[in-house]
Amino acid sequence: MIEAVFFDLDGTLADTAADLGGALNRLRAEQGLPSLPAGMIRPHVSKGVRGLLRIGFDIGPGHPDYARLHQRFLGHYEAALCRDTALFEGMDVALGMLDAVGVIWGIVTNKTSRYTLPVADALGLANRAACIVSGDSAPRPKPAPDPLLLACALTGTAPARCLYVGDDLRDIQAARAAGMGAIAAAWGYLGDERPLEEWGADTIIRSPADLAGLLG
Repeated sequence: MIEAVFFDLDGTLADTAADLGGALNRLRAEQGLPSLPAGMIRPHVSKGVRGLLRIGFDIGPGHPDYARLHQRFLGHYEAALCRDTALFEGMDVALGMLDAVGVIWGIVTNKTSRYTLPVADALGLANRAACIVSGDSAPRPKPAPDPLLLACALTGTAPARCLYVGDDLRDIQAARAAGMGAIAAAWGYLGDERPLEEWGADTIIRSPADLAGLLG
């Protein structure tokens, strides 16, 4: 029996691409660069600021401009955290179904709490989730198992009786490392590393409604 279902935030619970992409394009405009199309940005959203700066400026943490652009990006994002962000279609119904059958659910994300908590509050999730674990809540972020094990500790659940749903390879790796079921969300951003079918997930689900079939 499944005791708890934990969800990644960006690209799994909520479609945050428009707000994160908007922050990236405002930063590009600040640097005298044209906007990137949403379709180019979207696959990189689950990789966080590092992934967005890579697609936006082709730089990584070792670049001399990285720290400055990282901080400027966060400033632009914080100024418009939840302008266009919304739960994915069918997600609110799926969460209601979990509530109705007595299955605990929570949020486990690599987004830091400074941004996670306002977004969760704006989406009406802050008072509903059994736990909210952010990227700065545990010693190591995903793909390490620490955030998922913390979620289990906070909710009093056993990893073997939990599922983790995510839209990035790191989510599946973290679930595996934590000893819980690894569920790939095919409606998410999915990244550009390896095809979804090669992630090693226990199951790939195509919509939030498919969660019901995993609870037996």
